[in-house]
Amino acid sequence: MTNALEVTAPDGVPYLDAAREFDYPARQVFRAHVDPEVYAEWIGPDRLTTRVDGFEPVSGGSYRFVQTDDDGGEFAFRGVFHTVRPDEFILQTFEYEGYPDHASLEYLHFEDLPGGRSRMHGRSLYPSVETRDNFLSSGMEAGMAAGLDKLEQLLAFATA
Repeated sequence: MTNALEVTAPDGVPYLDAAREFDYPARQVFRAHVDPEVYAEWIGPDRLTTRVDGFEPVSGGSYRFVQTDDDGGEFAFRGVFHTVRPDEFILQTFEYEGYPDHASLEYLHFEDLPGGRSRMHGRSLYPSVETRDNFLSSGMEAGMAAGLDKLEQLLAFATA
């Protein structure tokens, strides 16, 4: 992919920043984050399939999805949408149920760029540096990059 994910995790602070550009408008990238059927198709790496158990992407709504690997192992995630502004912003919590009590607060901004392109950038704030580092060491960055590459491919297919 020509649009690489950029992740910055500064030493000594409990957050990370992530950014990625897309060859599609912000409204399309945003929609892929709030449409449960589309979300299930791209979230995470190829080795996982996703089942959405609940998805209410409005301010005050909640979500839960479960990812399954080839061996039948399940990984469940849940959270609350605190603020959703169509085509521009999502503020939500994110918690891996296998690591309870360590939810992150996720800020996602969607902005249009010239030429029908867009940029998504966000910050994930964790309860501690240790929690952030544990998520990073689990392969989270590679999983995020793989999922966003799949999202770019889905957008290409949808507009073809």
